[in-house]
Amino acid sequence: MTGRRPPLAPTLLTPTLLARLGPAVADYPPGSVFGPRDAGSYEFVWLLHGSAGWVCGDLTVPLTPGALLLVRPGMRDTFHWNTRGPTRHAYAHFRLPAAPRGAAPLDDTGWPVVRDLAGRGDPMAALCQYLLALGATRPPGWERHAEETLRLLLFTFVHGTGTTTGTVSLPEPLVAMAAAVRSHWSDGIARPLPLKRLARAAGVSESTLSRICRRHLGVSPVAGLERLRLARAEPLLWLSNLSLRAIAVRCGFPDAYHFSRRFRAVYGMSPSAFRRVPPESAPPSPVGDGALSALLTLVPPSPPRSADGRRR
Repeated sequence: MTGRRPPLAPTLLTPTLLARLGPAVADYPPGSVFGPRDAGSYEFVWLLHGSAGWVCGDLTVPLTPGALLLVRPGMRDTFHWNTRGPTRHAYAHFRLPAAPRGAAPLDDTGWPVVRDLAGRGDPMAALCQYLLALGATRPPGWERHAEETLRLLLFTFVHGTGTTTGTVSLPEPLVAMAAAVRSHWSDGIARPLPLKRLARAAGVSESTLSRICRRHLGVSPVAGLERLRLARAEPLLWLSNLSLRAIAVRCGFPDAYHFSRRFRAVYGMSPSAFRRVPPESAPPSPVGDGALSALLTLVPPSPPRSADGRRR
């Protein structure tokens, strides 16, 4: 149901809220039917109570609380509400801008139709709740806030939350390798790991792991982990008063000299100079873009520690 999604220009994911059509809540008595209708706009629908069946052509999707449906313009659909009790659902309608002249039109055919809201802590669930709060209270300027919330909700809906390893498109050996690295770094110190140990964790030979890493990440396993270790230094340089030696230790380097030498080789400037540069003017992160960034979801940074080394 998800399919492959083409790259999207950010401007094409900038919704215009149809404020006279929500965000709002509607109640239906048992056995009600809504439709068939021809959808004239995009619409998010999520159930608050009860259940329903959504039918569009040959597609039938059961809806229960915890499911988020995205209806698209041109769909001819019907909602069959629960026959055993009343149903309450929330909805929000919006439009998306047309593609600029000469650009490829927006292709939403590969977008998901429905996604699960994982419950507490799920960003889409929180965004849906905020949309309803805005629609119910309508404070000054609420439409602008609702459109920004819709933009975040739509982007997350299309691309996924990325909160589980199942959403990271990496082969199994790299997932296994990353799990071993996460365990090795669980005390907050991002120590280097030799290729032999990484290959053993991945369940493949050293040469096979190197080949897989270069094909999917563009670098060798050891070089990829070094970039992750260096990227961990960024918030420590900007947001803490830790010495370079302390930061070096946190990032798995024996001392400030070795840390500074490798940092300069990757970032093009010393850690001290980097510390003085505002984030918007800093050199790009070595793992911020490209395939290597996929490892960030598998090897998250550890919680910050206080001066005595305890986690906050």
